[in-house]
Amino acid sequence: MTPQSEHCVVGIDFGTLSGRALVVRVADGAELGTAVHSYAHGVIDRKLPATGEDLPPDWALQDPQDYLDVLRHAVPEAVAHAGIDPGAVIGIATDFTACTVIPTLADGTPLCWIPGLETRPHAYPKLWKHHAAQAQAERITALAHERREPWIARYGGRISSEWEFAKALQLLEEDPEVYHNTERWIEAADWIVWQLCGNENRNVCTAGYKGIHQDGRWPDPDFLGALHPEFADLVTGKIEHPLSALGDRAGGLTAQAAVWTGLDEGIAVAVGNVDAHVTAPAAQAVDPGQLLAVMGTSTCHILNAEQLAEVPGMCGVVENGVVTGSWGYEAGQSGVGDIFAWFTDNQLPGPYGVAARRRGIDPHEYLSGLAAAQPVGGHGLLALDWHSGNRSVLVDHELSGVILGQTLATRPEDIYRALVEATAFGTRTIVEAFGNAGLPVTELVVAGGLLKNEFIMRTYADACDMPLSIIGSEQGPALGSAIHAAVAAGAYPSVRAAAEVMGRVERRVYKPDRHRAKAYDTLYGEYQRLHDYFGRGGNDVLRRLRRIRNEAGASS
Repeated sequence: MTPQSEHCVVGIDFGTLSGRALVVRVADGAELGTAVHSYAHGVIDRKLPATGEDLPPDWALQDPQDYLDVLRHAVPEAVAHAGIDPGAVIGIATDFTACTVIPTLADGTPLCWIPGLETRPHAYPKLWKHHAAQAQAERITALAHERREPWIARYGGRISSEWEFAKALQLLEEDPEVYHNTERWIEAADWIVWQLCGNENRNVCTAGYKGIHQDGRWPDPDFLGALHPEFADLVTGKIEHPLSALGDRAGGLTAQAAVWTGLDEGIAVAVGNVDAHVTAPAAQAVDPGQLLAVMGTSTCHILNAEQLAEVPGMCGVVENGVVTGSWGYEAGQSGVGDIFAWFTDNQLPGPYGVAARRRGIDPHEYLSGLAAAQPVGGHGLLALDWHSGNRSVLVDHELSGVILGQTLATRPEDIYRALVEATAFGTRTIVEAFGNAGLPVTELVVAGGLLKNEFIMRTYADACDMPLSIIGSEQGPALGSAIHAAVAAGAYPSVRAAAEVMGRVERRVYKPDRHRAKAYDTLYGEYQRLHDYFGRGGNDVLRRLRRIRNEAGASS
């Protein structure tokens, strides 16, 4: 029998392109072993694999088989890497990108696995970055304001195209047959827990932030029926289920899941969670004033507070949505690392790639070094970070990126720096929105893959004029899931208590430079003017261009 001091837990982070498993010692949070498994299908955003047919613009699907393959490969590999007896693992927990939502049968079988439905795009999980339900999101938002629904203010006044109800309404209107075959409409965060413990389970985090569940209620059938007569039963027929608190035990690991993972049958399976939200305890960012920025392909901002406030453009505020006993606020940016990757993948001249390879570094590091040598404003450029739309504070995924000030002397490092600065200004916009709503941000805590880039971190500290603290783990979401697994297994009484021991953070690693911060104030003022001009109705050219593009694609 394994001594209690050697008990371990496994946290699994299901990301956009891969899943990571992490083995953590319960007693002190030591990370013992990790493994990553890439999704075979990745993001399905161009052609449906079963047919080869082109997908429309703004679609992003996945294959749930990829999620199960993470259990089969990453978990056993992580345990082997840790060098522990699998019997030492007392709990397992997961987190997921959200809103990633799956249409299934009553037993949890995804519709895309049903013979005859594998050729229907709407039968597949819609990934968080599926933005093709913008029109439905706008109708939900408009009707909520028209009917003065009390919950609309909890989402900054707008419902996102990324969320459950907009995607479900798109499903109904574009493929009613698949909609009516959908017996359960469930977040992938909850679906994977179902596969692990054999019981359907729904968590308060995804239900609150992505499913419009507030004050113990979902949107009522009258509201849903006003959107579409056949939409009235969405909640009662496809979603409604008791919600579980974060850190609760959802059940025990099934015999089948034990075979997949190599772990003991019956160990604790924690309630599901969202990747960004679960990272807050891992980074010990659960106190008021601590804004967690999980920076990767996109950025999600998490803030806990003791009071309820209405913040324009926030993604949501949910009681107990991050940690029990606090109001959890979410905001975000739809594109950050994705924007930098787009630039290096598509816009970088050949000689730059050659120079980077000669130095043995990747293009991002190479461009960062060149950009870091510039004075603030020296490139003469200004950009808007909307290449994947705007999640906060405008909540509009029909917006697109803008770069102003280019000349024949503009170099790639100039554009790269302007894009980094644009994302930093996007975060500053969110920080100021919280402050203006009576929720002052005193510390920016960073997690995610981008924290490895010192140039990006210094730019954020200067552009936001705030100190940056850094999570002390390279696997923040997986560590956060492991913390929840320890609570579900009974090793700690609460997520807060577990975080004090198992979480880790380095405080105030990056401090703003006074002169650079003052220079950024001037650039930020220009960013604000450009932000409002293109984003608040001064000029709707970005939306018109998108419509022209979509119409051209439909006619080709």
